[in-house]
Parts: sequence; C-alpha cells; structure tokens
Amino acid sequence: MTLPVTSLDDTRARVGFIGLGAMGGAVAARIAPHRDLLVFDRSPIAVARLTAQGARAASPEEIGTACDVVFISLPRTEDVWSVVRGPMGLAATLRAGAVVVDMTTGRPADDVELERTLATRDIGYADAPVSGGPQSAAAGTLAIFVGAAEATLARIRPVLDLISDRVLHVGQVGAGHTVKLVNNLMSACNRVATREAVAIAARSGVDLRACIDAVNQSSGRSYITEWTYPRFLLDDEPADQDFKLALMVKDVALALECAESTGVVTRMGRLTHEIMSMGVSELGADADINRLMALPS
Repeated sequence: MTLPVTSLDDTRARVGFIGLGAMGGAVAARIAPHRDLLVFDRSPIAVARLTAQGARAASPEEIGTACDVVFISLPRTEDVWSVVRGPMGLAATLRAGAVVVDMTTGRPADDVELERTLATRDIGYADAPVSGGPQSAAAGTLAIFVGAAEATLARIRPVLDLISDRVLHVGQVGAGHTVKLVNNLMSACNRVATREAVAIAARSGVDLRACIDAVNQSSGRSYITEWTYPRFLLDDEPADQDFKLALMVKDVALALECAESTGVVTRMGRLTHEIMSMGVSELGADADINRLMALPS
C-alpha cells in the first residue's frame, strides 16, 4: 500500500470524524487536542461542541480529500455505506494509503465488502466498534475491538491510543464487529435476566440497594449490578445512558443474524430480542436503554 506523506504519529496528521452522536462526539473529543481534526455531523449543535474543543467543521467530501484517516460512528451499517460509496463518498475522495475506521456497531459480513470496495483505491479499512459508553470515552477507558490486518492496525494505532488505553486487536476485518455483537448480546440478555431477578427481591420486601450490594459480592454480579443499578437506578443521577433502546434491539438482531449464519441456536437471544422489542413498543424507539430496567416486571 502506498502511504500518505504524513504518519499518524505525527501531530500534523489530519484526522476526520463523521458522526458526532453521544459516543462519536465523546470519542472525537479525545482526539481533538492532539491532531488536526475535521468533523462532520448533521447536527450543528454536535459540530459546535467539537469546534469549541479545537476541531474544524468540514463536509464529508472535504474530510475525504484532506484526511489521512477517517473515523465513522453512525447508527447503522447502511449509513456507513452511504458515507463510503456515495457520489462524493470516501471511496472516491480519500487518497491512496488513507484508512477508514468504522466504529459503528454493524454487520460483520459488510466489513468484507467495505474492505474490498476501499482496496480498489488502495485505501485501508478497519472495523473498530467500542464498548463502555460516553463516560468511558471521556475517561479514555473504552474497550476498542479492532478487526484489521496487522499493517493497518499499526498505521492507525497512534490515533487509537489517543482514544483509549484498551485497544484490543481481536482478528482480521469483521472480527471487531463480531466481538462487539457477541458482547452486546450478552449484555442484553444480562439486562433482561437481572431485571426479572431483582424484581423478585423487591416484591419479596427486600431493600433494593441491599440486594444489589449483596449480589455484587456474590457470583451473580455483572456490569448491570455493579454499574447500571448503583449509578442510574439507585442514586440520583439521571437514568439516561445516552444509548437508545432501539439501537440495542438492532444490535441483538445483528447478533442473531451472525448466529444463524454460523449454525448456532440462540434461544435466550431470541427471547431477549422479543422482550426488548416489546420495550420499544411501550417506551418508544428513542427511549434510553436504562428505561427498560426501570419498568416493573
């Protein structure tokens, strides 16, 4: 691959970021103090937050023309395709040797096609979804699951290290999204099971905080009991985690697609998808994931 003149460990390297939602904005904010960062989002407010931190507003075309690496953080794989393959998309505007890093939680099978599409222009590709929420992004402790060739990872590593100290190379292109979907499927199942189990204690007259404290010293503990309940459901912090319930339903559905393609039977996963879909019907697609936990069982 022919590399651009600017190395990504050089502070003069230009980085692009497309998609500045709750997660994308928090990740981009980690990069802004250290690199020449060009950003785009359909929300002027989201762009303004980043320009206030030193980033520069730009169109997707301008980002493609100017940048050495472009990060994408959008709701769905279909959105990524439109950014990459549109009339003036990244596949047409990026120069040879640049790299596209997809942080969207998307479909692993699409990663292979995205890689092939970009490779025709000698552009690298990595899937690098994240886990941990905006609060972990701000702290620099996100788990980043990278699916990429070794050479591509080495190229983008200097920027990934600005985002988090937990960069996990899990395999070739597509592996990052596979691990993220597996993680989110486990998390979703855990949420549903914990909600039902905690309801038993509550309806039996056990103090909810005492129950959670006890579980957190026992084998039933999890991220949900150690983080979600204490911070968002027991204390006075707002319940919203900035992750829409509909997006978790989407992630579970994608995990079930992967299961079907590999011949794995996912009875619990399908039941979880059904329960969460009911939550969307009751609470709305834009409801925060933690609103599901607060519903009476």
